[in-house]
Amino acid sequence: MDNASLVLASSSRFRRALLDRLQLPYQCCSPDIDETPQPGESPSALVHRLALSKANAVAAHFPHHCIIGSDQIALFEGDILGKPHTAERACANLSRFSGQRVTFLTGLALLDTRHQRHQVHIEHFDVVFRTLSQQEIERYVALEQPLDSAGSFRVEGLGITLFEKLEGRDPNALIGLPLIALCDMLRQAGMNPLGEA
Repeated sequence: MDNASLVLASSSRFRRALLDRLQLPYQCCSPDIDETPQPGESPSALVHRLALSKANAVAAHFPHHCIIGSDQIALFEGDILGKPHTAERACANLSRFSGQRVTFLTGLALLDTRHQRHQVHIEHFDVVFRTLSQQEIERYVALEQPLDSAGSFRVEGLGITLFEKLEGRDPNALIGLPLIALCDMLRQAGMNPLGEA
């Protein structure tokens, strides 16, 4: 975009590491929003709302920018699973997932504050866990401490040892930022990562 800057509305070091791969200059700003699901809100509606809310939460500080917001949930047997926050909850989640399929929904928003336009995309990704022993689960949680990760694992680290297979368009979505969809959005907003400098 003409003279527009890019902002990542996140404090996540994992999302920053992913965005760094696009080699575009950007700033980070941590959004302060309530992530509580609303009554009757579907999983897709939840991640759509939260991704856009994160971008909107910092928009007042960046009136001539493109702002990226992203949010992720895990779905299993009808339950919406966020970050476990404790080792006990992480172990309990992974015990439930053993030998099962878990679906991840990642909401991605790109807000153009110059023109008050936005794009939102929901990326689906499935993870099939292999059958895990309790010892493997406890050792994994102790080693990697995935307490701030939806689904209680980090695919970019030792979490890869937990799976039988991964199914989806963009494995970056599991880390929290679907880069394929983001590149599409950026090109539509005039910010092609492979465009001329």
